[in-house]
Amino acid sequence: MIHWLYLHLRAIAHALRRLAAQPLSTLLSALVVGIALSLPGGGYLLLDNVSSLARGVSGAPEISLFLDMDAGPEDRAAIEQRLKATPDLGSYRFVARDEALRQLEASGLGDVLGGLSANPLPDAFVLSLREEDPELFERMAEQMAAWPKVAHVQLDSAWVKRLHALLGLGRSAVLMLAGLLGFALVIVTFNAIRLQILTQRQEIAVSRLLGATDPFIRRPFYWFGGLQGALGGLVALGTVSLGVRALSAPVTALAETYGAVFVLSGPDWRAALAIVAFAALLGWLGAAISVRRHLAGA
Repeated sequence: MIHWLYLHLRAIAHALRRLAAQPLSTLLSALVVGIALSLPGGGYLLLDNVSSLARGVSGAPEISLFLDMDAGPEDRAAIEQRLKATPDLGSYRFVARDEALRQLEASGLGDVLGGLSANPLPDAFVLSLREEDPELFERMAEQMAAWPKVAHVQLDSAWVKRLHALLGLGRSAVLMLAGLLGFALVIVTFNAIRLQILTQRQEIAVSRLLGATDPFIRRPFYWFGGLQGALGGLVALGTVSLGVRALSAPVTALAETYGAVFVLSGPDWRAALAIVAFAALLGWLGAAISVRRHLAGA
């Protein structure tokens, strides 16, 4: 095990020396990888922020539970007990019919309601669920519609369906873009490693004459590709962070026009680690393909 670690540490040192020996080429390769990966990375981060902004502007979706006109205090208490026993329910509030009437009158419908002899509005419960899943909203609405003394269930999830559909479409587009750019970056690393093998052909031949095995020869190239990809991932992370800082003030101003408090958030440590790891994986993959393709003829 110690010998295996020593071989990998030696390969890492060899790859780092190669990267340092050609700083301009290393910088350009890192910029190519970083700028390419910043597009899907920034797009995915933007979708997450837009999702939070949309929820802040539109408010949380709700389910309105309207009771029968003849529902009494015992019926309301029984329904409230059912609500308390519902695990997916986040919160609820009771809106008495008199309170609902006052709210309608305050909204400018006082003249219309003034001609009515009695309050036509029923008592209601307004519910919020723990998750904004459209299927969960529909399932809960079907269950509650069958409860005694429940006259009507109004489902406020149409905008949730549209939001989920739009965000799903956006994430699919970002994943397709990431796949295409990732394939292109594998090709870039493939060519870079091919050039490395060509320039080290004599050194590889001498190493083989001295008894070096193929895994020993391949290992530095693997690390070269992985480290080059990781450097590109760091560039992508920096590019995305700079973009977030540049857009933070305009997005906050836009949210304020809708009466929402919103701050554009950058990638957290998990997202940062995922970007760098993905870039390193692409570099390693390109190096592995190139080594297996060209080292045999070196």
